[in-house]
Amino acid sequence: MKIAVRLDDITPDMDWQRFFRFKALLDQYQVKPLIGVVPDNRDENLRGSSESRKDAPADFYAYIRGLQEEGWSVALHGMNHVYSTKKGGLFPLNDFSEYAGKPYEEQKEMIARGKQILEEHGVRTDLFMAPAHSYDRNTLRALKENGFQALTDGFGEQPYLWQGLTFYPISFRLSDTLKKKKGYSTMVVHTGTIQEEELAGYEKRFQAEGVTWISYEEYRKVPAVKRGFPGRIREYLMARAKFLLVRLHH
Repeated sequence: MKIAVRLDDITPDMDWQRFFRFKALLDQYQVKPLIGVVPDNRDENLRGSSESRKDAPADFYAYIRGLQEEGWSVALHGMNHVYSTKKGGLFPLNDFSEYAGKPYEEQKEMIARGKQILEEHGVRTDLFMAPAHSYDRNTLRALKENGFQALTDGFGEQPYLWQGLTFYPISFRLSDTLKKKKGYSTMVVHTGTIQEEELAGYEKRFQAEGVTWISYEEYRKVPAVKRGFPGRIREYLMARAKFLLVRLHH
């Protein structure tokens, strides 16, 4: 199994101490991940304490550009990361969204503004990471209109094409994904909530036999296959099932 890594919720005011501790693991195992940058964060839950931000880079976007130069990938991770609708959209892992349920023109403007902010700071990307994994058909249409070509979401064992975009699947259940012998997937990590004791667990995953950890750039070079209606229905039901299982667990 070949697995890439994505890090959500990258902002200037995040918990940088936790981020750097996880980055040390990535550097140790030579894994170049995808990072989802929020261009105008207004989600209080993503903000770290003043103590956790004391080692933050003096110039956030210069740091992000430096990571890109080192081989890290960047995705636009929403606009404000504020959930303003109660829609799960086409991939209902959650029942809230920053995008799903909003009119097309509003979504188009949000995506255009987020892209503009990144580009004003010298960060270019054609990859989108939906906050809460939630998006709808208007989101996909607005992404294409703004020049985006791909999303980091969906389930499956290789990239797939749908609605004129390429989807790079994430893991349905990482423990099962690590046991598979073939295919590709993504491990999703939220560094802002990682506890110290969890780092040892992540290190064991990086050491797992039969797993090849790949850069996200390598993942993006894997040929994509077309996905039809049956595949989309199966994915939707899997996402909804995971949503219900998580809710029951909590």
